[in-house]
Amino acid sequence: MTEKEKLHAGELYTVDGELAAELAACKKKCEEYNRTPREEREKRREIMCSILGGHGSNFVFESNVWFDYGYNTVIGENFYANHDCVFLDTGKLTFGNDVFIAPQCGFYTAGHPLDAKTRNACLEFAKPIRVGNSVWFGGGVRVLPGVTIGDNVVIGAGSVVVHDIPSNSVAAGVPARVIKTLPHDGE
Repeated sequence: MTEKEKLHAGELYTVDGELAAELAACKKKCEEYNRTPREEREKRREIMCSILGGHGSNFVFESNVWFDYGYNTVIGENFYANHDCVFLDTGKLTFGNDVFIAPQCGFYTAGHPLDAKTRNACLEFAKPIRVGNSVWFGGGVRVLPGVTIGDNVVIGAGSVVVHDIPSNSVAAGVPARVIKTLPHDGE
């Protein structure tokens, strides 16, 4: 198995030449996107479309924005990410429709083993993050590997999401926990 195959199979892997080249290429595209003035909407759209693995027709990423690979991130319609967001999309990172992300949020599919010997051997893992429809993330939220967030969810500012969050809820805290249930229709 190649290191990339191990990564996609959810096994421990190390960043080899192929993965390092893909990381570098994506970072270069992110740098270009971040340098491109906001007024040059069509150029920014072209760059972002070349980064993402899939997207709806209506989306905005404010600068600065960073991805690891880009092609592992898929977004739905009406997607908005405010300034200084990080998408460590080593694993699959999927967002539904009508997702709004405040500044300085991070979505981290990559992780490292707890065992120091294994970690020091430069091994890591990736677990997917799935976000449903009609989700709002407050400023500074961090979502960790393997988390699924349902539909019609609000994640409070500064939260660290380490466990799945069910649909129709407000979650907040470190670690984030459900603090309120919302009506199913989102009102």
